[in-house]
Amino acid sequence: MSDQLLLGTKKGLLILDRTGGRWRARPIAHAGLSISFAAKDPRDGTVWAAMDHPHWGPKLARSRDGGGSWENLTQLAYPKGARFIEQHLPTPDTDPDPTKAPTKYKDAALLKVWVLAFGGRDQAGTIYAGTLPGGLFTSRDGGDTWELNRPLWNHESRGGDLFAGDATSRNQWGGTPAAIAYGEFVPGIHSILIDPRDPNRMHVGVSCAGVVETRDGGRTWAGCNRGMLNDYLPNPEAEWGHDPHCVTQCPGAPDHLWQQNHSGVFYSVDGAGRWTRVSRNDVSVHFGFPIAADDTDGRTAWVVPAKGDSERTAIGGGLFVARTTDGGARWDTFREGLPQQDAYDIVYRHGLDARGGRVCFGSTTGNVYVSEDRGETWRCVGNHFPPIHSVRFA
Repeated sequence: MSDQLLLGTKKGLLILDRTGGRWRARPIAHAGLSISFAAKDPRDGTVWAAMDHPHWGPKLARSRDGGGSWENLTQLAYPKGARFIEQHLPTPDTDPDPTKAPTKYKDAALLKVWVLAFGGRDQAGTIYAGTLPGGLFTSRDGGDTWELNRPLWNHESRGGDLFAGDATSRNQWGGTPAAIAYGEFVPGIHSILIDPRDPNRMHVGVSCAGVVETRDGGRTWAGCNRGMLNDYLPNPEAEWGHDPHCVTQCPGAPDHLWQQNHSGVFYSVDGAGRWTRVSRNDVSVHFGFPIAADDTDGRTAWVVPAKGDSERTAIGGGLFVARTTDGGARWDTFREGLPQQDAYDIVYRHGLDARGGRVCFGSTTGNVYVSEDRGETWRCVGNHFPPIHSVRFA
């Protein structure tokens, strides 16, 4: 079990250490800056923080001494000529046929680093960053330099190679409402899964497009959305346009993938070859943002459900965690140690993590809860923290 937690919050990075049976917070790092994601590289112990700087924009920082001192890195940047097809948030007056709208292009600029992921054990220095407006960046030198993955950026599902000229295919990647705070309506990459058996195989979660996969280290990409449903599309089974909120996999059984989707909870047993919706409305397991998979048992996962899109609050004023141990056929709900009235907590897509039997989540109201028994009972380890964007065991 890990005895350290990294919390990316709206006002800085909090590192919590478990000593003497209690979780204790260190002084906040990057105080006052919004941290969209924080994690530790398991290969060399470097701690990473993705920052939303109010003046300088998105930046990365790394600490090679466990959070004692920090180094700010050169900002990721889209290369000259990187463009995307402009979109706008649909309104009741919007024509439902996107082919009738004139095609307009916009130069890409980095809005947010949404997630970081670390390469395989034999890929020293390889790090991936998922961003708004939907670009995947790779570093091969430990974060000193970054390069946009052009095969994914230029994918035919996005309109083709816009570096070379106008679109050659229809853009099927929709914008994510999470980008509206940045003044745009663009896609975002929020999940990056690297197969521990073969680091050249990766799955990427995109809001709003779905799941894409590479088997050759990012040179080619293919959609992996069979079985996924988007109840808000004219064709719910469309190849593209899905809105996974978070996609994860079981490290010990990486063909078992899970996603908490805008339209339910989905599960795959064949490496995202096909998805099955495993929501259970009878126990309020359907809508939400985060999902965590067990270390070794691919059929076990946890979610923290929410009321729904129109009312993003805890269901019925009470907070609970749901767990399945049989691939979603049954969901058990656990409430012991969690508030059961006047609770308005929402857990963002990166705000839940599981490691070695411990489970932790943090909410938008600054509450952090830890379970030592696989999610069955809970203890609050902090309830005056800033709103929490990400939770990761170190």
